[in-house]
Amino acid sequence: MHIAIAGNIGSGKTTLTRMLSKHYGWIPHYEDVDDNPYLNDFYEDMQRWSFNLQVYFLNSRFNQMIEIQNSGDTIIQDRTIFEDAYIFAPNLHSMGLMSTRDFENYFTLFNLINSLIKPPDLILYLRASVPTLVNQIQNRGRKYEDNIRLDYLKRLNERYEAWVESYNNGKMLIIEADHYDFLSNPDHLREVIDKIDANLYGLF
Repeated sequence: MHIAIAGNIGSGKTTLTRMLSKHYGWIPHYEDVDDNPYLNDFYEDMQRWSFNLQVYFLNSRFNQMIEIQNSGDTIIQDRTIFEDAYIFAPNLHSMGLMSTRDFENYFTLFNLINSLIKPPDLILYLRASVPTLVNQIQNRGRKYEDNIRLDYLKRLNERYEAWVESYNNGKMLIIEADHYDFLSNPDHLREVIDKIDANLYGLF
C-alpha cells in the first residue's frame, strides 16, 4: 500500500510522515532536501535554477515511485510527484521564473513518467494558511528558506486548492493543518489516525 502526504512548504508533511510511520509501522520515504544540490542556489536565484531544481525533484520522486511499486511494503511518502508537476513547476512558469521552453520540456517528461506509475492509495493533503506556513518555516530554521517570499507561498496555496479540487486519481483526505499540533497534542494525531483508518480500512 502507498500513502502520500501532500502540502505546501512548511505545512508539516515531514513531521506527520514520521509520526504515522511510527504508529503504523509503515516505511517512510522522505523528500530529498538535505542532499539536494540545487535548493540553496534556487532560493538565491529562482529564475536561473528553477528548471534544474524541478528536474532533480522529478527524477528523485520517479525513483521513489518505482521503488515503492516494486517493494511490496506499505510506504508513506513525504510529498507526491503530482505536486511538482501541477503546482511547483507551473507556478514558476506563471511567475516568469521558468521559460515556456523549459516548462514544456519538463511537462513532456512528467507525462511520460506519469504513464509508468500508479497513484497512491491515499493522499493526505495538509491545508495550511500562509501565517501557519511562515511560522513553521521559521521554527525549523533552514537557512535556504529565509528568502521565501509570502506571495510565493500564497500562489502555491492557490495552486494546491485547484489541484485538490480536480484530483480524481484516488482517495484524498484533507487535513486542516491550522487546527492541529501533532507534536504537542496526542489527541490531534489520534483524530487523524481515525480518519485514515476510516478511509483505508472502513473503520469508524
